[in-house]
Amino acid sequence: MKNILGVYSAPRPHWVGDGFPVRTLFSYDTLGAHVSPFLMLDHAGPHDFAPSAQCRGVGEHPHRGFETVTLVYEGELEHRDSSGAGGRIGPGDVQWMTAGAGILHEEYHAPGFSRRGGTLHMVQLWVNLPAKDKLSPAAYQTLLDASIPRVQLPDDGGQLRVIAGDYRGHRGPAHTFSPLDVWDLRLNAGATLELPIAAGRNSLLVVLRGSLRLNGGEALREGQLALFDRPGDAIALDVEQDSLVVLLSGEPLGEPVVGYGPFVMNSREQIEQAIDDYRRGAFGQMAG
Repeated sequence: MKNILGVYSAPRPHWVGDGFPVRTLFSYDTLGAHVSPFLMLDHAGPHDFAPSAQCRGVGEHPHRGFETVTLVYEGELEHRDSSGAGGRIGPGDVQWMTAGAGILHEEYHAPGFSRRGGTLHMVQLWVNLPAKDKLSPAAYQTLLDASIPRVQLPDDGGQLRVIAGDYRGHRGPAHTFSPLDVWDLRLNAGATLELPIAAGRNSLLVVLRGSLRLNGGEALREGQLALFDRPGDAIALDVEQDSLVVLLSGEPLGEPVVGYGPFVMNSREQIEQAIDDYRRGAFGQMAG
């Protein structure tokens, strides 16, 4: 089994734009190399929005050097970016955006959802790019719920969706630049199970709803994150309540991480270059 390095509780929520009340469950600022190749995870909601004629969200802003992965549980979002890509996602869908060399984008509640109002519940993950891929062309993947493999866990333990990577031969649809797994799990109360994770990987388990116990003892409750050591090839779960869980694992990149707001590179000089490139319009323009 993988040893537990620590259990961390989410801080107080803050707003991103006027559409996303988020709690940052982890970031590279605090956990550093222990979470590589991942950088950050924001959990938004569940939050009830009243009907509105205006679409709430975050307006045009840049990114360089990493990827954003947005998974919606409730509500609807719309994305538009300077690569010409865009799309609308609803419950179960995922947007996987590669900022690469640079991109401008915006994220809003979808117009229909805004008019109706309702509950928004989602997570957004930042995934680092290896140094050799940081200036890759910007790209966008829409991963609809129907394209994501669903695996029934043994003994009525629940269901696992493979967004990226592999679970016992079931491969996720996301293209990734380094070996990693992103699994979305719905676990049934009373279940006891083991999840395989390759030795040598960093791994994190996040409980968005419910509660469980890890490796026969440590409690993990709603809004908490468990971080595991690299040796060992599995974690054991005893599920106390029906739970909504995200499991992340990946091979550490072992490279310097230097971030400044929406840019994540390997050196201060590269950050300064990103700022200069953005100011002179090298990230393109939003259509319309």
